[in-house]
Amino acid sequence: MTQPENIDIAIIGNRDQTALIRLAGVEKYRIIDDGEKMHEEVKAALIELSDDSSVGIIMIPEEWAAGVADTLKSIKERKKRPVIVMGIPSGFRAKEQDVKGYYKAYTKKLIGFNVDI
Repeated sequence: MTQPENIDIAIIGNRDQTALIRLAGVEKYRIIDDGEKMHEEVKAALIELSDDSSVGIIMIPEEWAAGVADTLKSIKERKKRPVIVMGIPSGFRAKEQDVKGYYKAYTKKLIGFNVDI
């Protein structure tokens, strides 16, 4: 029986978002501050982290996805991993009121079955 490989999770976000996720044990992160070059910095971070073979999941804030759609599409087309999770609520108010239900449905969509935590 082979040992499963370790897969890292990475986050790209602002200081607050990355700090919260890092408290949960995520060690790979990129902090992006709002500014003129924010989308270029997010694209560069996505490319860098997607080229890291140890990264299996990259999380980005939901409102940043539209600005980097071309990069997300090219990452999805070139290989199976990493999975990009574009559902980190921004700020202190989530777009989705039932966050647990949202992530449960999102997980089912990604992997095909429910995961209860």
